[in-house]
Amino acid sequence: MHPARFILSAAIAAIGSLVLAQPASAAPVNYVALGDSYSSGVGTGSYIGSSGGCKRSNYAYPALWAAARSVASFSFQACSGARTGDVLNQLGALSASTTLVSVTVGGNDAGFTDVITTCTFGTDQDCTNRTNQAKTYVQNTLPGLLDNVYAQIRNRAPGAQVVVLGYPRMYKVPGSCNAGLSETKRAAINGAADALAVVIGQRAGAKGFTFRDLRTPWTGHEICSSDWWMNSLSWPVEESYHPNRNGQSKGYLPQLTAVTG
Repeated sequence: MHPARFILSAAIAAIGSLVLAQPASAAPVNYVALGDSYSSGVGTGSYIGSSGGCKRSNYAYPALWAAARSVASFSFQACSGARTGDVLNQLGALSASTTLVSVTVGGNDAGFTDVITTCTFGTDQDCTNRTNQAKTYVQNTLPGLLDNVYAQIRNRAPGAQVVVLGYPRMYKVPGSCNAGLSETKRAAINGAADALAVVIGQRAGAKGFTFRDLRTPWTGHEICSSDWWMNSLSWPVEESYHPNRNGQSKGYLPQLTAVTG
């Protein structure tokens, strides 16, 4: 072969091998964020006007995750106050093309707003009694409600990665605290949060979903710690006992990122 033709053929072959060696394009990400106020971003103090009473925030972990990536689509369905039945109404955003789902749900079903109210204004015994009621509900009634939600998510998004995120402990215990609650009350509230985390983790695992427990990464950032990721009693009052912006970006977001890349 003529030297020039040989060099040209070799160059073409090399280019061809480089083309063949290129990785396939990443599959498009179609992300749907479901859940309650811990996913919508209540507590961050800034909300998307069009979300109305759902109070979705661009500082919430789903929005932060989507903004940092070139997602094909992002459907932000999480809504303040949502219970399991409300999350079922969010599932219209799911389809066979959905590739990622995140969800927080269960706290409102367990009556955590009433738990906090009772513990704030009642006695230590009132608080203990109310948290015990919540734990009974979580252990006996919530599992079936979660099973139904998780089954419906899988039915509507059969190929999606589903990440279930839990709730953190709210308070640092033991130790003094300027948040106005006794150590007994704080321990009772944390005990109810522990029961909720266990049940959510069990039901998510039974469905084959990924569960991310927020209790350990939140340690050292509870109310009464040196670096709060959670609002205490705040104004407006609905901001109270929800993750602040650090709680969303340093608490929740890394947990979703850890299992999605």
